Amino acid sequence: MTDIKNRDADRAQIRAAREEAVREGIELLFFAYRDFTAEPDAILVQYGFGRAHHRVVHFVGRHSHITVGELLGILRITKQSLNRVLGQLLRQGLSSAPRRRGSPPAPLELTDIGRELEHRMSELQRARVGAAYKKAGAPAVEGFRKVLLAIIAAEEDRRRFGRAR
Repeated sequence: MTDIKNRDADRAQIRAAREEAVREGIELLFFAYRDFTAEPDAILVQYGFGRAHHRVVHFVGRHSHITVGELLGILRITKQSLNRVLGQLLRQGLSSAPRRRGSPPAPLELTDIGRELEHRMSELQRARVGAAYKKAGAPAVEGFRKVLLAIIAAEEDRRRFGRAR
């Protein structure tokens, strides 16, 4: 009987340790996201922009000729929210999406100014992530990648990160 109680206590202890590890992982994600976005946030303020602008600039810069529909699918925001952000980017000369008469809107593109902004923000983030990767080592980086892919809910989003890149 004592062995069963000890085994049950051991299992409860293991479950508690796993729960704590998961909670710590969530907290680490919050802290990492805060620091990962802090430097780009400071740049965005200079333009009167926020994180929604950062996401749009990132994806338009990273995926040339992305359409509004594709961007909506990635960001999972309303068309109204995206139109507000795109309108601000267009008015400040960071993005262009010329319309051809009688045809659908052209794919989104960053202007030279938009590409410069994207580069300034991503350069800081690439340096931060690159330094962390170097410090952690290749096996940890691959493990981290697997964890992030497992967190992503949609299979179509996970497929974006196939090794063919």
